[in-house]
Amino acid sequence: MHADNQMCGRDPDSQYVNLAVEIFSMLADATRVRIILALSTHGELSVNHLADVVGKAPAAASQHLAKLRLARMVTVRQDGTRAFYRLTDEHASRLVNEAIFQAEHSLGGEPRHHHPVADRAEEVRA
Repeated sequence: MHADNQMCGRDPDSQYVNLAVEIFSMLADATRVRIILALSTHGELSVNHLADVVGKAPAAASQHLAKLRLARMVTVRQDGTRAFYRLTDEHASRLVNEAIFQAEHSLGGEPRHHHPVADRAEEVRA
């Protein structure tokens, strides 16, 4: 089997390390993080609705969505002249959630996600 010859994706020498860095750089933009959070919460949204949610002009939101689509983080569904976006899978949402959790730790004190009620709410969304 070839599976025995393949390197684990989480090995420091893995071929996926550079791709993971590209994914992190794609998420190194507040608007794109807000888009991921919005799609995680609302599911499928039109460009105009997403633009309203993230506080950007539809053209700007569309440009960010195009980048996320090229990175295969979102998919698009056409309905006539309207485009509806959704997350491709749960991984982008998990990455953003973990980054938010890490940010909560940086503020000191007990992070909100460590509270039992917050943990249950996060499990429901994930």
